[in-house]
Amino acid sequence: MSNYKFFDHTADIGVEVTGRTRKELFVNAAEALFDVMIESKTGGEEAKQQKKITVEGSDIADLLINFLRELLYLFNGEKFITGNCEIIKFTNKELQAWLTGESFNSKKHLIKTEIKAVTYSGAKVEKIKAGWRARVIFDV
Repeated sequence: MSNYKFFDHTADIGVEVTGRTRKELFVNAAEALFDVMIESKTGGEEAKQQKKITVEGSDIADLLINFLRELLYLFNGEKFITGNCEIIKFTNKELQAWLTGESFNSKKHLIKTEIKAVTYSGAKVEKIKAGWRARVIFDV
């Protein structure tokens, strides 16, 4: 008898995001990222913090992946939870955004799913009739 066995395991979460504009698409993608990761309990007020970020990419899909990776880095490295994102500059290859959020607090926040990475696998950003749509895979 073997000491191990193989089983099917899906280690990814796919999300499809839409927005009327590219800016709205990116803001909605940031919201989706944190919705997958964090659940906030009610009560308690944390000091709001602001951060300005600049992200570059070779095209719009690369820009989205790098943007989400930067948000994930801020969470993992600085325990910064982005609550609001305002994109102040946006081109096909660069964006600047003001992030408003708070520090992770185990009394207020629960980690629902640990995201290891935002992947290029299946990444897609496209113009649609109603605006924009993106597909992103989170490695969990």
